[in-house]
Amino acid sequence: MHAKQFNGLEQEAIVLLAAWDMLGGMVNYAFFNKLKRTTDVMLMFENANDRRLFNILLGDFLSQPNERGGKVSFLNLKQPPKAGRATDYTFLFYLRQICDAPYLGTQIEYIKRPLDALSSWLEDECLVEKVWFGQIDVEADIRIERIRYIKICGDIAKHNFSRLQSNVEKIIQTLRKSGVEIDAEAGFKALPGFYEWFHENVFIYHSSHIAQMLNDLLWGIYNYLSTEFQRSYEQRPGDPVYRYQYPEECGHSFARSAYWSLMNHIRRGPYLPLFTVSPSLKSEY
Repeated sequence: MHAKQFNGLEQEAIVLLAAWDMLGGMVNYAFFNKLKRTTDVMLMFENANDRRLFNILLGDFLSQPNERGGKVSFLNLKQPPKAGRATDYTFLFYLRQICDAPYLGTQIEYIKRPLDALSSWLEDECLVEKVWFGQIDVEADIRIERIRYIKICGDIAKHNFSRLQSNVEKIIQTLRKSGVEIDAEAGFKALPGFYEWFHENVFIYHSSHIAQMLNDLLWGIYNYLSTEFQRSYEQRPGDPVYRYQYPEECGHSFARSAYWSLMNHIRRGPYLPLFTVSPSLKSEY
């Protein structure tokens, strides 16, 4: 017996709930110190473990929510094109589908603007000069897409080296673009040096700007759904009990559960206010 497939509105509620959970899991005061102002901000992590976990969670957000082994996904989400842009193979692809055909709101620019800004930034290359890989005695000027170094560092932070073969191959390809040929053994030896340069230096420098873009996207989802929340939310004066009036097209029980959770997020709002980081944290790499 096949499970009932989700319609477009139900899929949108599911995707937006997943996006909110992931974004809210990264931009919150569990990771960052309280903001003393909302302009010229430099966000500070409490410790090295928080920096590491933030990179891991961002790497997960920049991955596809697919079942392994070719299994049919219960969520039945559309597959990205085989020759798409780099961010098509991330969760951002599913937010772009909503922008192309929205159901729960009309002001889709609230999502589209920060989504386009984040996607373009991730797909751009950064140049890091004189990167020193001490374990293999190699120095090189490295040009790499930001999304690639972020995901490699996220995997290194998450996994033991024995599970990083594909990332080693990416490091070999990156060095080859810089005119340096190494083999797989040297690639494995280069893992600590890559992580030190691109996580401890480049990613930490970028982290405030990344957090601003993620927070902008979270607020974009909030603003996009505000009208739907106002339509749906019902509470009698003096009564602590509230309810949501589901859209007519939202009939699947799991989709209703996602919709309820999503509206609860809108009821509470994002954890951090809108903020802008110092321009000095955007000019390098």
